[in-house]
Amino acid sequence: MHAHQRTRDTRTHPHSHPHEHRQLHSHSYPRHPVVLVGGVTALVAALLVTGCDSATDATSGPAADDPAFSTVRFELGSRGGIQVSGASRDTVAPAGAHPASAGRSHAFDRPDGRLLVVLRHWPEPVVERASRGRASRLPPLDEAAVETAFLVDTANWVRADLDGHPLRWLRRDTIRVDTTNVAIADTTRLTLSAPHGGRYGQPTPPAGNRSCEGPDDRATRDAVLPEVEAGAPVADVLARLREQCLDVQYASLPGSARPGTVERVLVPFAGRPDTHVAAPPGGSIALPGRAAGSTVLVDPRRPATMVVAR
Repeated sequence: MHAHQRTRDTRTHPHSHPHEHRQLHSHSYPRHPVVLVGGVTALVAALLVTGCDSATDATSGPAADDPAFSTVRFELGSRGGIQVSGASRDTVAPAGAHPASAGRSHAFDRPDGRLLVVLRHWPEPVVERASRGRASRLPPLDEAAVETAFLVDTANWVRADLDGHPLRWLRRDTIRVDTTNVAIADTTRLTLSAPHGGRYGQPTPPAGNRSCEGPDDRATRDAVLPEVEAGAPVADVLARLREQCLDVQYASLPGSARPGTVERVLVPFAGRPDTHVAAPPGGSIALPGRAAGSTVLVDPRRPATMVVAR
């Protein structure tokens, strides 16, 4: 900038920059021209390097107005009492509650871009025992379970952990958790968290199964019971269940398998709401067992349950 330009009134200069105008006024010391020249020179250099709009870009945009998803935690027991906490709990919106009649899952609407969380539990008690002043601890076997759903705006991949153990990466998907078999005093925790601390998200969507797109999801059909071993990784067993086009919900229970691995899988029989086949057979709950490769009649509206050892 030439020396004779410093004496002109910058307020009427057609090409003067507002940042330059403030700089000139804040350093207009007639007795110290070196300070003026140095300040303008530094300002011009800064604008050339960063661009005139850098200050505006730093505060506008999705990073400033829409903080990235961090963590959301759902806590519930076998009787519901759902608590939502975490830094990103404001991204959670209720999506309704419906009875799971005959063990069939409710078809909740999931808008594009949202994650649907469905929590299955027994109805919350409304009648208290007069003798003890508290609700009965027995499960209401004569009532249908309830599915309570939430929509979560994660915007990107998140990892789902069940009672502190990783399940899978999710985005624009549905995850179901069943607590109807946990003890009355137990608490189940489902945590959704974004990648952090060197942990990376799922780079691409999991491979789909085109053969599952054709069958009617309301009609019973045959499914081949996959091979499941106690202690197998969740991801491996999930892939085998998906090959059979089975909808999957998760449960967390104490077991003999290593914590965080699969204890067993419960595949429901069609036409018999309270009957499942266990793979592998055995465990703390006596259920009929079938060998891997056996064909069972299933109702697609009743999800299979993957039991993860605590």
